[in-house]
Amino acid sequence: MSMLSNLELIRRVPLFALLTSAQAESVADAVAKRRFKRGEVIVEQGEKSNTLFIILTGRVRVVTSDKRGREVILATLQPGDYIGEMSLIDNEAHSATVRAEVQTDMLALGRAEFARCLPENSSMAYAVMRGLVQRLRQADRKIESLALMDVYGRVARALLEFAAPDREGNMTIRERISRQDIAKMVGASREMVSRVMKDLEDRGFIETRADGSMLIKDRLNTLG
Repeated sequence: MSMLSNLELIRRVPLFALLTSAQAESVADAVAKRRFKRGEVIVEQGEKSNTLFIILTGRVRVVTSDKRGREVILATLQPGDYIGEMSLIDNEAHSATVRAEVQTDMLALGRAEFARCLPENSSMAYAVMRGLVQRLRQADRKIESLALMDVYGRVARALLEFAAPDREGNMTIRERISRQDIAKMVGASREMVSRVMKDLEDRGFIETRADGSMLIKDRLNTLG
């Protein structure tokens, strides 16, 4: 884990970007560094952790599952994102499980410290509310996708959400995404997703490069 001080780490987290020096020092005194191994559960659906986790490095997956163990991938979170704020606000159990996809370093802020920070730091409270609104919008898009789009549209939207501009400005998915993972995102079978992905490639909507990255053509926007 980084040898940076808590205060230096706090200053790198967007959630705390607008804090004054005194406020940042107060939060820095309250957080603890945590490291999670690949595959380790950070929070579990149906349980309480009473902790806000802020991702410093690594990547985590947010999933929900039914009694038969079938999983749906709700989101993939990156450095700067945070986990557990809803349970801290309403004191209810977590609505999803969050698992480290790779080794992931985090800052952990307990319930008491979180509750104390919000009234003292209006900018932090606003940032948390903005994050909640963003997640609500994401949930609305997923509901819309599942309700109104066919599998082609749902796969296209999932790929577009993962894409980011490369150095040449092309929309690219740099890391491999398994067909099984895409199936869990869009509520379809792996076999169906494989057929859709092959068809999208044959029709020139996407292109898989030699290094495993995927080029997303502009035309994919017409599907998603």
